[in-house]
Amino acid sequence: MTGPDISRHSPQHQPSLYMGLAMWANPDWRYSLFPPHAGREHWLEEYAGVFSAVEGNTTFYSGAPRPEVVAGWAAQAPAHFRFCFKLPRQLTHVQRLQDIDAGLDHFLSALSPLSGLLGPMMIQLPRDFGSSELPALERLLERWPSEIPCAVEARHSDFFHKGDAERNFNRLLITHAANRVMLDVRPLFSTDSDDRPELLQAQAEKPKVPLHVISTGDFPLIRFIGHLDNSINESYFAAWRDRLSLWIKQGKTPFLFVHTADNRSAPQLARLLHDSVDDLPELAPFAGERQNRLL
Repeated sequence: MTGPDISRHSPQHQPSLYMGLAMWANPDWRYSLFPPHAGREHWLEEYAGVFSAVEGNTTFYSGAPRPEVVAGWAAQAPAHFRFCFKLPRQLTHVQRLQDIDAGLDHFLSALSPLSGLLGPMMIQLPRDFGSSELPALERLLERWPSEIPCAVEARHSDFFHKGDAERNFNRLLITHAANRVMLDVRPLFSTDSDDRPELLQAQAEKPKVPLHVISTGDFPLIRFIGHLDNSINESYFAAWRDRLSLWIKQGKTPFLFVHTADNRSAPQLARLLHDSVDDLPELAPFAGERQNRLL
């Protein structure tokens, strides 16, 4: 398989911890992350002035982006920035990783202008994708291009019981240097929704799975799903600081993505969490005026 080569285009200065949000385009972030009059065409540039990475949820729903769209992303993103796109749901959820070679090659080819700007690409498995379908994931990982990091998010209960199914899953990821996505939903589910619609909706949408902290590759990827109460978020995030520090000392490069119940306050929560780990080596700083708007 051919694909974009990110190994030969790495900048000299790289963060040892990449941090970002679930998206870069959210109109609710006007007056905070974005200046009030910034046009949508400049939102990625504004976002990348603060954060060093982003989840690429758009590709999960819409598939391979058009060439002119990818060219625009490449023009706006600085050299240290990383896009962590999700594999299209057509490949993961509709085809369930079966007979996807042509679709995968097309998707990777579409992203090739972003060579050097790609972080771990995420394979989000369906909630009912259990241990019996692991051979399909194994076939995909066997032909995955080595120059593109990969992260796999499992949601089926098979992979959270610390039995044979989970051991086989983790062993498969380790064998192929794929990273297990760690979905931390503990803050989100720590309280009842209390009739707060945004919390109720988030609890309905996110899978309530246990947190298993394990690094199966060189790019540990955490998706931290925050609560509306920041005291709860800080409490659950505290232990991550030591884990992130350990991984960095081991030469790994963690990716941390911050969500909130409706994502309106995700930039502010990210700033709060960033401040709690700002003494970690090579952490990309929040920048200038954009940082001040998140206070």
